[in-house]
Amino acid sequence: MLDFRKFGGKRIKCAGLGEVLFDVYPNEAKIGGAPANFAFHCRQLGLDSIIISSVGNDELGFKARNILAAKFLPALLLPNSKNTGAVNVLLNAKGVPTYLFLEDTAFDNIPFDELLQDVAQKLQMCCFGTLAQRSKMTHETVMKFLDTMDEDKRIRVFDVNLRRNYFSKEVIEESLKRTDIFKCNEDELPVLCEIAGIKNASAAAYRDYLADRGIYGFIFTEGAKQSTVFINDETSIKKTPVIKALDTVGAGDSFTASLVSLLMQGKNLNFAHEKAVEISAYVCTQQGAMPELTDQLKESLGI
Repeated sequence: MLDFRKFGGKRIKCAGLGEVLFDVYPNEAKIGGAPANFAFHCRQLGLDSIIISSVGNDELGFKARNILAAKFLPALLLPNSKNTGAVNVLLNAKGVPTYLFLEDTAFDNIPFDELLQDVAQKLQMCCFGTLAQRSKMTHETVMKFLDTMDEDKRIRVFDVNLRRNYFSKEVIEESLKRTDIFKCNEDELPVLCEIAGIKNASAAAYRDYLADRGIYGFIFTEGAKQSTVFINDETSIKKTPVIKALDTVGAGDSFTASLVSLLMQGKNLNFAHEKAVEISAYVCTQQGAMPELTDQLKESLGI
């Protein structure tokens, strides 16, 4: 079972591990990548967070370092001879994105070294996904990193983020063996149920599948409809507020980061879920995945 009390309100160290990339819009390039978005929002929620990835010695790589420094987000960006990751983003009339990814980029080639081993041993929480694991090298690095974290003081968050064909049954199953909290959305659930051999796809059925594997945290989002969170024996369901969305990129990352950060800081599930809904809704009204929270939102968090 998940026990957030063991963190005792101490300053929690966490990381987003995986891709740093640029979301390239028609008129500008915004820094992103789910692990980077997650780490950024954890920092806003009061955690000591860091993004761990790799960027190239190119213009976007230098830009990434400068932007993250300006946002006061610590970043361990290992230098690489490959190009910095990028994805072309096209938004429809409702602000929903489609993506075109560059391949064999810096984040596909993250090495596991003594520095990463040292960082992993000091963390209490880490979030990871499947996109960076599309390459064998980064997949192995992610697995080693998660295994190196202190078994008695760790929460490992697997935000699956299925993109195109950049995932496999093997990567998902290996990742689930190293997961404490799992997150997916309504588009990903049928794919995951098929991989798991679940005939009647539902959030409840997948929750049971996860629990059978010792995973007692499941976050399930359904876009503009609602979100459901299962933590141990508790279930929380909340409607998504009606808003005028400008850009939904990064909304799911902010939701997961907010929810887990607040739970780890001792907030109850109802409060943590409520604030995660508010924050992700706010992110949808801003362009880019890393907007600063308003003072009003920050004050309402009670941290």
